[in-house]
Amino acid sequence: MKRSTFLTLAATVALAVGAFALFAPAMLLATKGVSSSAAEVWVREVGVILLAVGATALMVRNHEDSPTLRAFLMGNAAIQIGLFPIEILAYREGTITALSGIVPNSIIHLCLATGFIYYLAKMSRQNTG
Repeated sequence: MKRSTFLTLAATVALAVGAFALFAPAMLLATKGVSSSAAEVWVREVGVILLAVGATALMVRNHEDSPTLRAFLMGNAAIQIGLFPIEILAYREGTITALSGIVPNSIIHLCLATGFIYYLAKMSRQNTG
């Protein structure tokens, strides 16, 4: 898969989840077995952040290799790696009660992290060779 295609897919995921989080936070939380007005506020805030990340991915998807694109890929890999254990630990602790609410997210985080790291490594080899 070309990097531009991967970034288009990553952007689509971010935009879709961001819109869902912003406009239907209670529904998103319900998929995890959680109900909280305070959590709805934070989910909406995360939705806005995801919309911005998705829009940025769309804007840079066809850019040539550069230090800026490298930073973007690194930052997104860090986001995915950082997010991966959070819901798993929350489920283990009983904060999130629906396993079906974390399995798809965990798979997406792993796939996206792998993609960002792959294209980052590919860029590094191309720039040093």
